[in-house]
Amino acid sequence: MENSLPDSSSQFSPAKQILARHGKSFYWASLFLGAKLADRAARLYQFCRFVDDLADGDLPDRQESLQDIRQRLNGQSRQAGVETEAFINLATDNNIPLVAARELLDGMLKDQQPIDVQDEAELLRYCHAVAGTVGLMMCRVLNCQHSRADSFAIDLGVAMQLTNISRDVLEDAKMGRRYLPASWVDLSAAEIAEADESCHESVAGGVEQLLDMAEDYYQSALLGIQLLPFRSRFSINVALRVYRQIGWVLRRRNLCWWQGRVFVSKGEKALLSLRSIMDLRPRTVPQHRAELHQHLQGLAGVYTK
Repeated sequence: MENSLPDSSSQFSPAKQILARHGKSFYWASLFLGAKLADRAARLYQFCRFVDDLADGDLPDRQESLQDIRQRLNGQSRQAGVETEAFINLATDNNIPLVAARELLDGMLKDQQPIDVQDEAELLRYCHAVAGTVGLMMCRVLNCQHSRADSFAIDLGVAMQLTNISRDVLEDAKMGRRYLPASWVDLSAAEIAEADESCHESVAGGVEQLLDMAEDYYQSALLGIQLLPFRSRFSINVALRVYRQIGWVLRRRNLCWWQGRVFVSKGEKALLSLRSIMDLRPRTVPQHRAELHQHLQGLAGVYTK
């Protein structure tokens, strides 16, 4: 998830303040949703941000806390904190599948150990856990009535997470996490964290593969956005285009991952929002590309082919 520090107004709800402070791209997109849907989306983001911060924090009992939340989502404990109870209320009101939230917690729990992804299948299953599930839950929050939309929503989450990974290669490596598959890049997280010139090119090649893979999922998600209600369609389109732009900015910087995070400028966001208007024209949504989910069978929202 993104970290940024735009000004937030005291008139915002706590959930919207968190979105404005930490999710710049998502906050921008939420401005086009309308008050009611924007509030729901912000409340979902608030929970996701809470567990993400817990997973990446330095509290000594963070793994136990994440396990407590997961047990609560599985109905195995009575209470696990205000944030979790607020999310369960949101889920109940909006028919959010708790299996998706439990898989989100599984992804956060995985991050409590050193990460050493071996192949594309492991990478994609992790992306589904921490982001594809969020797309699935967001579909419910935005009142989507088409069951077909689930597959495309998962694709958007996966695409965004692949973008996150490409942007945060150095930061993740310093935390002992290497999401770049070993089949692509034969370097440890510690070696990548050194950012020595000798590994610049090989890691950059892996980043390029991440962005190429993300593009496949973005293209699929663009088609599925047509299944959303009209107003939600525009907002999610903006979110997609702004987030995808992170990858293009990284490419413009010649994939210089060792120089740290890249950001999308306000001017680019405004331009991408205008371009999103063109995507509102009605189009027939084709069948979902089954090969995009070949490694995700058995996970929340993934339908057996």
